[in-house]
Amino acid sequence: ELNLFADFGIFSRMNFADQLQQAVLSKGNSLCVGLDPRLKNLPAELKNRVDPGTSQSIAEAYESFCCGIIDVVAPLVPIVKPQSAFFESIGPAGVQALANVVRYAREKNVLVLMDAKRGDIGSTAQAYAEAYLGERNDHLVSDALTVNPYMGVDTLDPFVASATANRKGIFVLVKTSNPGSGHFQDQTVEGRGERLFEMVADEVEKLSAANVGDCGYGPVGAVVGATYPEQLETLRRRMPHVILLIPGFGAQGGGVEDVRGGFDKQGTGAIVNSSRGIIFAYEKEQHAGIAWQDAIAAECQQAAESLSVKALSS
Repeated sequence: ELNLFADFGIFSRMNFADQLQQAVLSKGNSLCVGLDPRLKNLPAELKNRVDPGTSQSIAEAYESFCCGIIDVVAPLVPIVKPQSAFFESIGPAGVQALANVVRYAREKNVLVLMDAKRGDIGSTAQAYAEAYLGERNDHLVSDALTVNPYMGVDTLDPFVASATANRKGIFVLVKTSNPGSGHFQDQTVEGRGERLFEMVADEVEKLSAANVGDCGYGPVGAVVGATYPEQLETLRRRMPHVILLIPGFGAQGGGVEDVRGGFDKQGTGAIVNSSRGIIFAYEKEQHAGIAWQDAIAAECQQAAESLSVKALSS
């Protein structure tokens, strides 16, 4: 297996899309494992050590849980996606635990996509961009960040600038997987004859096409849910230079056939996120009686094989 971080200086000078493509081809699949720690779902051996009234105790358990997940999934998948909300919910100790998880993942040769869905204007957006996509390689700085564009295209500019300058990536919310996404995103824009998510997709394509890497994709990706497979296929064609992040796989109901339309003919160009279905695998009946990390590894291996580059190429 290729060690992507053997010479981090060279690797970090690659366009983010090329970094991700190299990681996908090295691991042989497009699976992204979401790190969504929840106290009630922690393995018994971790939960039994937690003082639920102490944020530091919960934070330590979250960190142990996520690092334990990384230990078994890092050899299998190209990228992991910590969900910042679960860490932020327990305060400063949780944010420090999140920073430790990010650092641990990078040490284990896996890319990190921070799921924080930031979006703001002017200097505030710039501060968010520096926090998550800055030139430092410490604290919360990750390889990529999810971004909310619905305050306007200008809110994306600081994130795109930081991502481009620092060889990072962003994934812009275009068509999300939640049942109520259509309430805003599917509305037809007067005078344009297009739905709002299609207009956002066109802007994302422009931004990514302006800085395409060797793999044919740029650093500005798009979030498009597996729960809308027809729109996923349409958006794949509409954004030919954009890597797609596809949530909604596994526990949310999406299957391999639902996500297939998001990939190019080489079986690349997208990553598929699975969180609960993998990280809480030990709660499933078929994994009863085995160690929690072994259950996660087994479920991850199965998902990775179903999302292999070979299986998704046409």
